[in-house]
Amino acid sequence: MSHPIFGRRLPHYWGVLLLLLTANLEARLQIEITAGVESAVPIAIVPFAATEALPEDIAAIISNDLARSGQFAPLAAAKLPARPSEGSDIEFEQWRTLGVDHIVVGQVSRGGEGYTVRFQLFDLHRGRQLTGYALPVGSASGLRQAAHQVSDLVYEQLTGIKGVFNTHIIYVTSHDGAKGRVFELKLADSDGFNEKTILTSSQPLLSPAWSPDGKQIAYVSFEGKRSEVYLQDVARGSREKIAAFEGLNSAPTFSPDGRKLALTLSKDGNAEIYLLDIATKQLQRLTRSYAIDTEPAFSPDGRTLVFTSDRGGQPQIYRLRLDGSYRVMGRPERLTFEGSYNASAVFAPDGKQLALVHRYRESFRIALLDIESYALRILTDSSLDESPAFAANGTMIIYATEEGGRGVLQVVAVDGGARQRLGLAQGDVREPAWSPYLY
Repeated sequence: MSHPIFGRRLPHYWGVLLLLLTANLEARLQIEITAGVESAVPIAIVPFAATEALPEDIAAIISNDLARSGQFAPLAAAKLPARPSEGSDIEFEQWRTLGVDHIVVGQVSRGGEGYTVRFQLFDLHRGRQLTGYALPVGSASGLRQAAHQVSDLVYEQLTGIKGVFNTHIIYVTSHDGAKGRVFELKLADSDGFNEKTILTSSQPLLSPAWSPDGKQIAYVSFEGKRSEVYLQDVARGSREKIAAFEGLNSAPTFSPDGRKLALTLSKDGNAEIYLLDIATKQLQRLTRSYAIDTEPAFSPDGRTLVFTSDRGGQPQIYRLRLDGSYRVMGRPERLTFEGSYNASAVFAPDGKQLALVHRYRESFRIALLDIESYALRILTDSSLDESPAFAANGTMIIYATEEGGRGVLQVVAVDGGARQRLGLAQGDVREPAWSPYLY
């Protein structure tokens, strides 16, 4: 049994898509927290005071963000004993008796065409403010983003780790249209809101990848009746066909400096890893093997590139060492030895671990590989997991899987604790990629 996406073997994956994409699409991902952690820190997020009715519930957005992280357990709004909007209104003992460690209070005021969102975070046991900001918002449409900014600031203050609530995800959906199947490349906030369609096509779209600055996306499209790689500007929507060689063009990924794309081409007869200079279009071949080499991924420092290869008879992860000019140094080294199938590896932001697809018995699951010790740890318990991608802070991994014959997205914390499900009420969603920090 082989995993359907190994090597982006297009006929295999195409068949899987045709089998799975059977229902109409309902807009926007619906997030469901499927597992939390017992050690989650209790926190109170009090509804923000406002001088007028707001289109967004700022406190609810912050509460949902922190709950999704699995590290915080926000007090239910119905259990709040009071509604203070600033520090001087807080009766600390009243909240301490509820077992709450921290409280967030705030206000939203109108000023001209925009708003100002003010918040304060307090340590209830010490009775002191930990942080507080006033965030200007240009229009009502920016209030949700401001709420995510508050979530990021609270998360960083309490954990020491930068939050990723104000980042984006991209993914591919598919549904039946009037003239056949419709494939769409979507962009949304990390919580599934503010969904936008970047591209609509009657042909499959695969393997979206973010540029390091978050301004461009590379992906594979079959609009030309064969695989071709495009670069697209996220804000403007303009795009460029950048790889349309004879044979396979697939699995694009940006170098850390954003100047090159590693991708899989079979223009010389076999699927190999190449490096394409985006400005000059100069091509550099990185691997030479009789086997399939595919799914390249750079380390954060650009000095290592991992890829999937069956050169040993089974799909496993290999590592190429590169110099400062992306020239190959030495022969590929095999990194995975546990199990008969390991594929689709991506580096954690700190470069110390890989997330990958690992076959466990007859299931394909997301696992973490420690680069130094080679220790492999399985994070998921589903059966057809694929396309792992780290959040920018390395605390969570988004991936695609299958439930009831349909594709859904899942998010799992790297410690295996908190989990979220992101699915459409109807239709399929696959191929997720989490953006870098955008602000």
